[in-house]
Amino acid sequence: MSTQAVEIPPGAPLTVLSEEEQMFQQSVRDFAIEKIRPLVHQMDHDAAMSKELIHSFFELGIMGIEVPDRWGGAGSTFFNAVLVVEELSHVDASCGVLVDVQNTLVNNAILRWGNDDQKSKYLPLLAKDTVGAYALSEAGSGSDAFALATRAEEKGDHWVLNGRKLWITNAAEAAIFIVFSNANPDAGYKGITAFIIERDFPGFGVGKKEDKTGIRASSTCELIFEDCRIPRENVLGEVGKGYKIAIETLNEGRIGIGAQMIGIARGALEYAIAYSKERRQFGKPISEFQGIQFQIAQAATQLEAARLMVYNAARLKDAGKPFLREAAMAKLFSSEVCERVTSTAVEIFGGNGYTKEYPVEKFWRDSKIGKIYEGTSNMQLATIAKTILTDRL
Repeated sequence: MSTQAVEIPPGAPLTVLSEEEQMFQQSVRDFAIEKIRPLVHQMDHDAAMSKELIHSFFELGIMGIEVPDRWGGAGSTFFNAVLVVEELSHVDASCGVLVDVQNTLVNNAILRWGNDDQKSKYLPLLAKDTVGAYALSEAGSGSDAFALATRAEEKGDHWVLNGRKLWITNAAEAAIFIVFSNANPDAGYKGITAFIIERDFPGFGVGKKEDKTGIRASSTCELIFEDCRIPRENVLGEVGKGYKIAIETLNEGRIGIGAQMIGIARGALEYAIAYSKERRQFGKPISEFQGIQFQIAQAATQLEAARLMVYNAARLKDAGKPFLREAAMAKLFSSEVCERVTSTAVEIFGGNGYTKEYPVEKFWRDSKIGKIYEGTSNMQLATIAKTILTDRL
């Protein structure tokens, strides 16, 4: 594979990044290029994440970005977590989503709703060496997130869970799981309760690993609960308040997925630009043909717009301002842009783009998940429409 990506210096967003943020962004970018890129092809082929690479994520301090330093984390911002996901994803989307789930879903849920004992017990582990997973989806509960069949029953000093979860990211590597179950089905969604479950709890097991089209190195597995015993103190938040935890955590997680999408798109576009300068037709590089130039210009413009939407949503979250609509818009638009840009990159490569010898087909495969997980595009449209119709722009 002769083509080497040409790094695209970020445009306008540099003007909204502080000097410290720019340095942090560059350090993660350098790490991704030097440490992750050599492993990408093999991890995709094997559908497995390098254990050494996961260890390096902890060493770099990017698995506990918002976790306060008293619990071993970086004590940084949500915006920096978004920068990390973007930079990792521009090399490998599987690495991006592993770190994204850890920070924007698992750590965030415990930080916001955990009590002092739970924070003191679990956050140091998640920041130091333990991968986490977030388990909401089930076979009959996808977009209808609250149609949960998993049941929780209180028995003395513990709870008992029975049921199954599907499509759980990080499940193969995780040792700590945020799991949603209905403790009072008669109450509907108001019976949903969140639990912190450890991998070695009796009655808990990780089942089938999915063989996916894209983000193949990211594990996606079934979780099985057969009379799984959970200590009473492992209820996260309040009994019956799990729906609130799920909704609000996913609202933030969607910004992280937006960051993953702009990272994927940027990675594909970088390779396409480099290839357009190498590939010659009719006696000159194809980059000199206006048709190719216009394709690149359109892709770069769309990518810049998506990046600014993601950055804006992250800034609003850090500022403590409403961001629901902006998060939904950022995920919706960035996933659409990602699919278009990666497809354009494949076309610029021509026949080579459709082979695994060159990198852009993987970016294309990785892009599709953006319209599906953490809220489909239709769910984002429903959220956007609802906020517009019940409020003013």
